[in-house]
Amino acid sequence: MTDEMKAIRDDIAFMRALAEEGRQAPLLGGGILVAAGVIFGLASLFQWAIGIGVLRLSPWAPLFGWVISALVFAVCATLIIRRTRGRPGAQATVNRATGSAWSAVGFSIFVIWVGLAVIAYRTGDAAVIQVFPLIILALYGSAWSIAASMTRKGWMRLTSLGSFAAAVALGLLANSPHMLLAYAGCLVAFAILPGLALMRQEPSDVV
Repeated sequence: MTDEMKAIRDDIAFMRALAEEGRQAPLLGGGILVAAGVIFGLASLFQWAIGIGVLRLSPWAPLFGWVISALVFAVCATLIIRRTRGRPGAQATVNRATGSAWSAVGFSIFVIWVGLAVIAYRTGDAAVIQVFPLIILALYGSAWSIAASMTRKGWMRLTSLGSFAAAVALGLLANSPHMLLAYAGCLVAFAILPGLALMRQEPSDVV
């Protein structure tokens, strides 16, 4: 009986070691965050410039800008995902969990954007689209919260809380074209800079 108990304790210790090893694996996917921040940040600045009259373009121009940005991001994300699949730690629990979380965020953002576009079309009120940046930041906060729980990284927890706080703060800029300028700044703070931090710790050799 003693040998059986020892074997069970050894198995538990082995499983715990595997879990800790997976937790310590470098978090991948920073490149996707950087790409998202840069591409959609530029789209936000494009619409902001139209809104304040710097660019005198068709009212439909922002829509085409966002659609083109989404297509460019889809291509970039696909290429980055293919590149990271062979990196060390790609199959670790922490990367599989956080990857699933960010994928869910991406699909949610797309579905919400389509839903808001349908509401705007049905009601004739495009102002409903103003809530979109708030929703995106809230979703970012959720994904960063999951990443923080998986990695136990304090800066990720702060990034999550910052995303939630920024989502609320953007509401103060409702009906102002400067909301998009502020949103572009939020993408720098909660996508580009954290993404660069993750890229710095990613392994460079494929094994």
